[in-house]
Amino acid sequence: MGYGAMQLAGPNAFGPPRDHDQAIAVLRAAVESGVTHIDTSDYYGPVVVNRLIREALSPYPDELVIATKVGSRRMPDGRWVQSLHPEDLKAQMYDNLRNLGVDALDLVNVRVGGVEETRDDPIAAQVTALAELREQGLIRHIGLSGVTVGQLREAQSVTPIVAVQNLYNLAKRADDALVDVVAAEKIAFVGFFPLGGFSPLQSSTLRDVADRLGARPQQVALAWLLQRSPTMALIPGTSSVAHLRENLAAADLVLPADAVAELDGIAA
Repeated sequence: MGYGAMQLAGPNAFGPPRDHDQAIAVLRAAVESGVTHIDTSDYYGPVVVNRLIREALSPYPDELVIATKVGSRRMPDGRWVQSLHPEDLKAQMYDNLRNLGVDALDLVNVRVGGVEETRDDPIAAQVTALAELREQGLIRHIGLSGVTVGQLREAQSVTPIVAVQNLYNLAKRADDALVDVVAAEKIAFVGFFPLGGFSPLQSSTLRDVADRLGARPQQVALAWLLQRSPTMALIPGTSSVAHLRENLAAADLVLPADAVAELDGIAA
């Protein structure tokens, strides 16, 4: 169970946080609670979230893995604009290095698809750009975001891939096959928006199962994901310490087989 830092910025991940001190407190509480995987990007804010992470956590604990993303730019009006030219990916990577205050990035995901859609566009040039930076010691590991199985195979022909980060949750399961593919290859599947993102999960079945188990619906949704695959890694986000603790507690929630069967039917 990791932590997704996107919500630390203002509305729609743009601008400063509503409460700066609370944002710092959430980051510190996550690490103090044992979180070793924080997901971020320099286009959250932009730069706001990475600078908050640096302020709250630097010097970083040795065991902490900070994963970031490249592939988009933020416009002054808050729009997200895809930016996948290999040279700009490198520039974005340097922005992340500078704002996080590190000499090398633990994991860099190249974001090639949209939030809910993927396209089989060639990605070898983009992955090659990151691989060159890895050879220089500026990146330790490379991942992909918003990709298909075909794009994963193309990327693997260039360099080892350690993580795939796609939209995936209890209700959005278009990538069921991909989850199984990466599990078989011991690649992490990092499901973003595990609780629905900007449109939170709503399901009477989920609420009923949660009531029977004495848990919150969000905890059940996270527990279902953790039981879905042995290589599943979650990055639920929040700007609240109390909500953070609720999310982390889901890692200890074991769902009985009948509950899993009911939850499996939600996507249908």
